[in-house]
Amino acid sequence: MKNSFGNDLTEMNPNSLVQYLNKPSESFTKSDLIRYIDDHNISLINFRYTGGDGRLKTLNFVINSKEHLDSILTTGERVDGSSLFPFIKAGSSDLYVIPKYRTAFLNPFSQIPALDILCSYYDKDGNPLQSSPIYTQEVS
Repeated sequence: MKNSFGNDLTEMNPNSLVQYLNKPSESFTKSDLIRYIDDHNISLINFRYTGGDGRLKTLNFVINSKEHLDSILTTGERVDGSSLFPFIKAGSSDLYVIPKYRTAFLNPFSQIPALDILCSYYDKDGNPLQSSPIYTQEVS
């Protein structure tokens, strides 16, 4: 991928995953992330997501095995929707945060090697949560 001056855009990208994988972030796959994690001795995954209060939430996962890593990158993690959003009732509060691979980046502030990934909300049936902050639009 080159710009109009002939420069390689992956080399100029500040995201070390883009540089290492030599592909744009929009093309990241689960296997790309696993390869980067293995090759760079990443020991922590941080799922980042926004709650109903607008604050950034984090789930941290110590990577115990390749099976565990594959599982969290595939299925995400269950969260209690009623504690995140006031409009979700406690009886039907099962939500999942699923990682968006294209958002993965090496956390520059972590004391141990960590990969951060932004997540989207899904309901227990695997449907995107339409009332999540990602779908909120400004009304003019």
